[in-house]
Amino acid sequence: MIKLAALAPILLAGCATVAADRSLIGQWGGQHVGLEISETGGTLDYDCATGTIDGPLVSDSSGRFVASGTHVPGTGGPVQVGVNPRSYPATYSGSVSGTTMNLLVEVPAIPARIGPYALRRGAEPVLLRCL
Repeated sequence: MIKLAALAPILLAGCATVAADRSLIGQWGGQHVGLEISETGGTLDYDCATGTIDGPLVSDSSGRFVASGTHVPGTGGPVQVGVNPRSYPATYSGSVSGTTMNLLVEVPAIPARIGPYALRRGAEPVLLRCL
């Protein structure tokens, strides 16, 4: 008979989740883009769009990362009540070195490659909102 205590580490290993890279958590800003990263994902603001990173952002030993999320193109003028803007699947990729992040966004359904952007940790984004 196998003891449950002996199986516990094996069973718990299957429940492990990917943890966010704590060194990336916080505000990142640059020309035409802002990114707020939390332990569970991220939100992006562009001049005329928004986006999400739908899971923890994790970089490899070289500082590279790839993450899935959404991209929502903006429109000029006010958003009509009851109208939800269309959201597209997006891939966010790039690299981090110290306090600098390079970011590229790919939205295959449009199709679009957005960026690359250069962001700095703790910097405010410089956005030119669409009218």
